[in-house]
Amino acid sequence: MTREQKDNLFVLIKSLSKSEKRQFKLYVGRLGVNEDSKFLMLFNILDKLGVYDEAVILKKGIVKKQQLSNLKAHLYKQILISLRLNPSHQNVRIQIREQLDFASILYHKGLYKQSLKILDKAKSLAIANEEKNVAYEIVEFEKIIESQYITRSLNNRADELSVQAKELSQQNVLASKLSNLSLQLYGLFLKTGYVKNDAENKRVTEYFNARLPKYNINTLGFREKLWLYKAHLWYSFLTQDFLSCYKYASKWVDLFYKNKDMIILNPVFFLRGNHYLLEALFYLKQYKKFKETLEKLETIEKEDWFPKDDNIDGLAFLYIYNNKFNLHFIEGSFDEGLPLIDEVLERLKNYKDRIDEHHIMLFYYKIASMYFGAGENKKCINFLEKIISNKSLQMREDLLCFSRILNLVAHYEAGLDYNLDVLIRSTYKFLIKMEDLYEVQKEFIKFLRGLGDIYPHEVKNEFIKLHKKLKEFENDPYQSRAFLYLDIISWLESKIQDRPIGLVIRNKFHANLVGK
Repeated sequence: MTREQKDNLFVLIKSLSKSEKRQFKLYVGRLGVNEDSKFLMLFNILDKLGVYDEAVILKKGIVKKQQLSNLKAHLYKQILISLRLNPSHQNVRIQIREQLDFASILYHKGLYKQSLKILDKAKSLAIANEEKNVAYEIVEFEKIIESQYITRSLNNRADELSVQAKELSQQNVLASKLSNLSLQLYGLFLKTGYVKNDAENKRVTEYFNARLPKYNINTLGFREKLWLYKAHLWYSFLTQDFLSCYKYASKWVDLFYKNKDMIILNPVFFLRGNHYLLEALFYLKQYKKFKETLEKLETIEKEDWFPKDDNIDGLAFLYIYNNKFNLHFIEGSFDEGLPLIDEVLERLKNYKDRIDEHHIMLFYYKIASMYFGAGENKKCINFLEKIISNKSLQMREDLLCFSRILNLVAHYEAGLDYNLDVLIRSTYKFLIKMEDLYEVQKEFIKFLRGLGDIYPHEVKNEFIKLHKKLKEFENDPYQSRAFLYLDIISWLESKIQDRPIGLVIRNKFHANLVGK
């Protein structure tokens, strides 16, 4: 993506729907602005451009180069004001803020009782919708008006406001501590990844316990419970306790199902909670619950009452389709999953400005894995190359690591032997530079290092040896997660048994269902 295409104003205009563009022009008309207004002309020019090109804008002669920045800023502001007025973007938060603005205007006009009346209604709305930060702000405003002795309210009014302010303040402080802890744990996860031994587990546990505030679960509101479950979830992910991940993700999602209005007000948190629940079920290999949860999420996302906007649509696509891939991986239904690839690639074009490059690369890895499972190794290699050759992206090392390993395996499977030695050396060099490798990866490195010296008739025996070593780590709490990126054990079994990997995984899946 070129630098020009990332121009904020241009991206904003390109994100507008036809109705939003129409409303903007109506809004400009209501302002009484002349049709030849420069910022409206700039809007029309940018709307017609395929890519942002400053030279084209200047060539139109509507503005000089040194004035363009100010004109763009003005247009950007006017578009945002227009969007704010659009009914489709109205929600409870905006309504509360709007009422607060109205109350402030009335206060400055000296209409104190009218101001207090609006504030009281806005406060009730804020508390009912768990918007406690703005509720506290409203109470503080009420205190300012009451403290001026202008309204001559009842004597206990001051006490009521003081108590209310104290309660809201305590709730906000607790929510802030829990949200801080959740964010700190997420930052720790991005920095260090999952714990890989008992020492790291102890360190993370001490970190979590030292920062977890005291609370009474019976007195917590929706918002405080949400942050509490989120903090526990990230701690569970860090320590690879996927049963606890499932427990707290379930609590998170159930919290929303018990409070449907909160789904409407906080659809992003609802979607993410479901995504984490599905991720935990995928790790635990709970197929039936995974499938039920995914189907329920898809049904709700399509409901007329479920909020719709560009951000929500992009996230729903990201979470639902990632887990659609995972469903095929659990079933071993790789051939049946191939049509999903074209659908995802087409939709990625529509969401190119709303989904970050890292998540696009994650899709590419899943696509590559789908092709690998279906035996289409050359197509698998094509998508892995998109990840490996991406030098501008700082991705998690584990994704880069397994992309290279899968790339090597796919080359081997495709019979592309002409550069296999070079590929083995480059993969080996990359892996030994990584810090804190899984034991699974270390064993695979040893296997790679000796692969070039193995005679063809000895390869099967080496597969058997590696399979035996890796089986030791299959149920290790710190090592088993490595198999989720690439089911090396099933691949080795496919080579030993001389059967397609998709068939091996599918047989395991059916055996697991029968076993339950």
